[in-house]
Amino acid sequence: MRERRWETTTALSFGQALAVGERLATLGLKPVSPANDVICYVEEWTVGSFDDFDQLDPWSTEDVTLVHVRERWRGDFFLLSGAYHTVYQRHQDIGTYCSISHPWRIRDMLQLHDQRAMFWIGFRHAHSFIRVRLQTQVVITPGETRGDVDRTRWLDERRAAFLDAISVLDLPIETHVEKHAVVLRSADASIPFFCSWPDAFGPCQFEYNTSDAFEFLVPASKLAETFNPEPTGVRAYLTGFSEAALEEFQGIEPGARLAYRCSVHCPLDDLTGFSEAALEEFQGIEPGARLAYRCSVHCPLDDLPEVQNAIQPHGLLYATLCEFQTRSLLPDAEDVSAIIGIVGVNGQFKIEARLNRAPLHEEAMARWLEGVIGHPVVYAPLPAFV
Repeated sequence: MRERRWETTTALSFGQALAVGERLATLGLKPVSPANDVICYVEEWTVGSFDDFDQLDPWSTEDVTLVHVRERWRGDFFLLSGAYHTVYQRHQDIGTYCSISHPWRIRDMLQLHDQRAMFWIGFRHAHSFIRVRLQTQVVITPGETRGDVDRTRWLDERRAAFLDAISVLDLPIETHVEKHAVVLRSADASIPFFCSWPDAFGPCQFEYNTSDAFEFLVPASKLAETFNPEPTGVRAYLTGFSEAALEEFQGIEPGARLAYRCSVHCPLDDLTGFSEAALEEFQGIEPGARLAYRCSVHCPLDDLPEVQNAIQPHGLLYATLCEFQTRSLLPDAEDVSAIIGIVGVNGQFKIEARLNRAPLHEEAMARWLEGVIGHPVVYAPLPAFV
């Protein structure tokens, strides 16, 4: 679900962040107690070596994903994705996953959607997929009517953007407009096909699957060509592979920045397919490569400062402080789901508020949230493609 998001405008100490939880309790809400366990999401933790991950030993980790990051990349996407696919074929198994992302450019001039979109080509056990995602200028979630004045234009743009990708990829996908929303359907009902992130005007993403592992290599490279000649960021995501497989993947275009994505459950002896010996193998990457982890950490709320100390200075963390329905505070307004969370980076914290839609008029939302949280806030949507 795409969300409406606000965050505080000034840095807070951890004590001040916890005080927000106390404030929420006085309003009749049920924030997490400092001693209770939470899931802490860590993003883009830059490290000097793989041994730095040992700093998370006090907590447990899961869902480890190694990410190869290439910034300002200008290579041949067919050769890059083909190289990952070749290695993947040698090591694929149930639970292994490999995908490579690349932006693409919508050819039509749009007003409500970004020209820059994103796609992923991926390989799972026994099948492969192509995923196409659009980004909009404004987030409009299910149930909101504030975009109704632009509904016709929105529908035309959304359908045209998806048709652009569908034609380049030569996929048997049909587009329709039904009940004031764009609807996508596979012409072959036996093919696994998914649309996700529905909003008031239709799907923002589709994923088309096939049992032919080679089918999307050439079409995906054609979609990537729509972004030429601009340099771009490319990421490859690797999950569930053995130490030997990771070593082979590392041989693809040496110099990529590495990042991990995982969840943390202690101890750190088992990293969902990535042993400490495997991490040692990566010590030999060429100078200038940047290493980073992305993961989830299961820990008491009180431990967030320690987790943040471990991932300084660039790593980000997110944890939920309180979930509630807004009608408990706004009995006369529309009831929506809200999450108040703690965000930490470089020794400082902020409070974020995420709602599946705005219960009040736009001009009233920041003022109301400031009354709930006790600190000034600004609207701050998250990027769609990271």
